[in-house]
Parts: sequence; structure tokens; C-alpha cells
Amino acid sequence: MPADVKSLIQEGADLTDRALEALLPAADTVPGSIHAAMRHSTFAGGKRLRPVLAMQAAVTIAGALPAGVENLGAALEMLHTYSLIHDDLPALDNDDLRRGKPTCHVVFGEAIAILAGDALQTRAFEVLAGLACPPAAAVQIIGLVANAVGTVEGMIGGQVLDIESEHQKPTPQLVEAIHRAKTGALIRVSVAAGGVYAGATAGDVASLDIFGRKAGLAFQIIDDVLDMTVDSAHLGKTAGKDQATEKATWPAVFGIEQSQRDAADLIEEAFAALAPYGSRADGLKSVARYLVERKN
Repeated sequence: MPADVKSLIQEGADLTDRALEALLPAADTVPGSIHAAMRHSTFAGGKRLRPVLAMQAAVTIAGALPAGVENLGAALEMLHTYSLIHDDLPALDNDDLRRGKPTCHVVFGEAIAILAGDALQTRAFEVLAGLACPPAAAVQIIGLVANAVGTVEGMIGGQVLDIESEHQKPTPQLVEAIHRAKTGALIRVSVAAGGVYAGATAGDVASLDIFGRKAGLAFQIIDDVLDMTVDSAHLGKTAGKDQATEKATWPAVFGIEQSQRDAADLIEEAFAALAPYGSRADGLKSVARYLVERKN
């Protein structure tokens, strides 16, 4: 990763972590078990890519980082973490490793893990309702985020498609539908929400949505490739599970080399949507480039 991109991502991650520290209840707040579980998964690591994308989308629109945008990033990270906690449960992916550490249900038990995911989701929407942007923008962001985590082309719907497709021969149409919903939707809305926070027009939101849609799909394609080519120690989660459970993945349909080409092409197409913003979009583009060049 180039030093400037690494620095940009680290700065965004640090802002997000400080916001999360302030916004989440302390681990010893009663009932302590749930708050300890929420913090265990939230602070287990992770690159904070969704918050960073939101921040850089805001810079693309405003030319600078708007005050308070880190709380938007924190809310997006809470939603992402909630999805990971639930995704790792025995009833779903049954994984005991996430971000290089034991998963929430392994440490706290299934009941507390389920509730910790629920609590992160509800806290995220509470944070969104109190954002420092104009109230109309906050309402728009809440609507966009709710749709992105929902059942129609959203994260939950994508998870359902993923579960129901196991041990079936994947088709290109099915794999794309799963990827755009399960992973891509939250990346897409992170970009759009960052723009709305910074005062984006309807035209701006449409451009950011195109960018986020393509970047989100590219991200998941590379995630599929890494699952097949990187070991668990470097990946931070159990490697090879997609293949073992016969999940619908991009490499399963197109192969690894074509998958890598497709991801690179999608990022170039995503960049085209940012052409009107000139150098203001450089940060957003550099983060997107990292999405497909990362090694874990």
C-alpha cells in the first residue's frame, strides 16, 4: 500500500475509533456482558474502510472533511460489526475467527452475541439520528442506510440468498445479486451517505451511488479471491470456507484470474463516475484502488 493511502486510511480509522470509544457504552456499564461483547467485536481490529469511504466521499463533495462526519463513520462501522457478529454465528457461517481474534459467540456465547449484534444496530441508528448535519440530510441518510441493511437488495437479503445458495451450482446472476446485496450495499451506502452529509445534490448522490455500486462489487470479488489464495493467519478469518461450503463466489464461476481482471475493470468504471470532481476525489479513488489491491 502506498504511504499516502496508508496514512489516509489510518487517519480515518483513528477518527472512527475515537468516535466509537465515545459513542459506545463502557464495558462495565450495566449490564456489563452485552457492552463488553459489543466492544470486543468492534475493537477487534478491522481497517474501518466503510467509515473511510464515507469520509472521503464527503471530501469529494465539500473539498474538506466536514465536522462531525466521524460519527457517521462510527455508525457505519457499528452496522458492519453487527453483521459480522451475526454472520459468524453457528446458525449461519459458524466461524470462530474474525479479524484474527475469537468471534463474539465463542467468547460470550450465542445469546449474548445475538444481542450484541442487535444492540450495535440500534445504537447505530441512534447515532445517525443525532448527526451534526442538517436534519433533512440526517433523515435522508437514515433512509439510505435502512435500505442498505434491509431485505430488498440489502445486506440481510444478500445473507438470505447466500444461505439458500449453498451447495448449489452458482450462476453469474446469482453471484452478482449476492455480492451487490450482502457486502456491496453497505459499501455503496457508505459512499452515498458521506456525500449527503457534506451537502451533495441529487446529481452528486447519483454519481456517488454509481461509484459505490461498482467499488462494492469489486471489493467482494477480491474478498472471494483472498479466501482462496491467502491463509487464515494473514486473512484474519478462516480461509477456504467459501470453497468448503460450496458458496456462490465470483472465482467459483469465473476463476481467479478473470475475477481479478473483473475487479480491476470495475474500479476503473467507478473512477469514471468521479470525473466531474477532479482532484477532490483523489482520496476516494485511492481508497477504492486499495480495495482491489489489498492482500487481506
